[in-house]
Formats: sequence, structure tokens, C-alpha cells
Amino acid sequence: MEMDWAGFTPIASFVGGCMIGLAAAILMAINGRVMGVSGVLGGLMTSAGSGNKPAEDDKSWRWLFVAGTVIGPFVVWGLQGAPIEITPVASGWMVPVAGFFVGIGAAVGNGCTSGHGICGLARLSLRSFVAVGTFVSTGIITVYILRHVM
Repeated sequence: MEMDWAGFTPIASFVGGCMIGLAAAILMAINGRVMGVSGVLGGLMTSAGSGNKPAEDDKSWRWLFVAGTVIGPFVVWGLQGAPIEITPVASGWMVPVAGFFVGIGAAVGNGCTSGHGICGLARLSLRSFVAVGTFVSTGIITVYILRHVM
């Protein structure tokens, strides 16, 4: 199978990766928090003042994070003058099933790919190294099965 190099964007990918890394470093420096999406969203789903759950004042930066994630593509669209090209890799029943398994994996792994892959590896966390290895291995196996076996 030949690789499609038409969508290869090394400069844009490098700049985007640097921006994500900078955002993660700023969040860690200012709030002492890891920039993992499952943790950010999980903190919004908990009620203030119950056990070790985030207080109400901890939710403001989480809402800003989510707002930036939603608004960001529209800002890029405005700057580029064209919508961001999206190529779905799955459809139908696979999307909710995949989302369910990703959610289970994030819960079992105590974090998601962004938390472990971006922040955990940067902190040289052994747990994150194992988690990322598991994410990548599972992804490779899943793609192989879906593309070549089924």
C-alpha cells in the first residue's frame, strides 16, 4: 500500500505541535495542571466541594480551554479564508463505539493521549511511557484489523 503524501504538512504540523507544547507548558506553569483533555472535561463534570473534586474557581480555566478548542478552528478558517479540510476516517456505528473505547481507555489509564503523550512524556513519567506505548500499539493493531482483516 502506497502512502498518500498529498496531505503531508511538516511545517504546519511542527508549528501546531510547538503551539500545543507551549500551551501545555503555560498551563503547567500558571495552574500546575496537566493539559489532558479527559482531565479538563472531567473537572467540568464534577460538582464543587465534594471530596477531591475541583472547586468552582477551578472551572473557569477549564471552560476557557473548551471554548478555545471549539473557537480555534473558526479563527484558523478566518485567517486562511477557507474552512479546515476534514477527512473522516470512520463513519456510522464505528464513531460512537470508538468513542466509548477511548473513554474506557482514558478512565483505566488515568488520563488520555494528550495528557500522557504531551505532558507525561515531557515529565519523563514511566506511567505515561507505558500508557503511550499501549495507545500506539492498540491503534496499530486496530487499524490493521479494520483495514486488512475485516
